[in-house]
Amino acid sequence: MPPIARHTSATLREALTALNVPFHHYQHAPVFTVEEAEQVSGNQPGAHIKNLFVRDKAGAFTLITALTHRRLDLNALAKHVGAAGNRFSFANPEQLLEVLGVLPGSVTPLALINATLGSVKFICDDGIFAAALVNPHPLINTETLGLAPADLLRAISHWGHGIERLDLGLFNRTAV
Repeated sequence: MPPIARHTSATLREALTALNVPFHHYQHAPVFTVEEAEQVSGNQPGAHIKNLFVRDKAGAFTLITALTHRRLDLNALAKHVGAAGNRFSFANPEQLLEVLGVLPGSVTPLALINATLGSVKFICDDGIFAAALVNPHPLINTETLGLAPADLLRAISHWGHGIERLDLGLFNRTAV
């Protein structure tokens, strides 16, 4: 079987431009955590997000995009969406590269451009729609794109992926 063609940040931006999706492009130092991202992009306008690539007990993959301040109860979310075994565990770096074509620290809903249709369930936090812009990485953790949340979902739909919008604030862990 031939290798899967993977997009780069540049070809992703070309694909967005072809879809008439306007965006702001920012370059910065590499970031691997929400805290590091806040240091380099905290002044960028719009919703800041975190992305979790998980799998259920049956091996089905889910990409979760949430506002950065959400402290998600992944087991409650897994149960709500009907994940096998009612729990999620984090996918490993090899699965991340194989399925989404990105490395750890670069997980983004825009990586769905690389995913085979039907290989990933996408859950998007409804909270991002309160902002005019959302700030995902464009397949690499040294760059960020600012684009309208509706345009983000339009691109993902264009690439053939379904989108489940949920108020992920309902799945916040409570402090113990």
